[in-house]
Amino acid sequence: MNFMTNIKKITKRAMYVPAMLLLGACCTTQPEAVKPLPPPPAPVAPLGDIFFDFDRSGVTSEGDVQLKKNAEWMAANMGKSVVIEGHCDERGTSEYNMALGQRRADSAMDAMVSLGADQARMTAISYGEEKPFDTGHNEAEWSQNRRAHFVEK
Repeated sequence: MNFMTNIKKITKRAMYVPAMLLLGACCTTQPEAVKPLPPPPAPVAPLGDIFFDFDRSGVTSEGDVQLKKNAEWMAANMGKSVVIEGHCDERGTSEYNMALGQRRADSAMDAMVSLGADQARMTAISYGEEKPFDTGHNEAEWSQNRRAHFVEK
């Protein structure tokens, strides 16, 4: 081999390495930036009771607020059912209070259905005055017993 042939070979080799480095740099892709996970959904408030005025079965504005939360809970917990228990204070006859408790439970269920809750997943029952929350004998205690109590089933 002559001198010029050796120079050409050396030049080719010398050009080959930088060319490969240049091509390698052009062909690499930058890894995609890792996107942060979205925040978890806000927890849905648990079921809560609603309270009624004396001798009434109509839902109050405060009750409407709680019923919306209960309807949201039902939407978030599709596999669950709810029992709505109607309760009364100790005043009135047992028969009257059983009927009033049922009207309260039915009123709460009707309001829940109007908010989009599935009626097939709810049951309304009355306990009248039989299961008081508070056993006192004045207006403050009685007001705690005039309620629709929501129980997860």
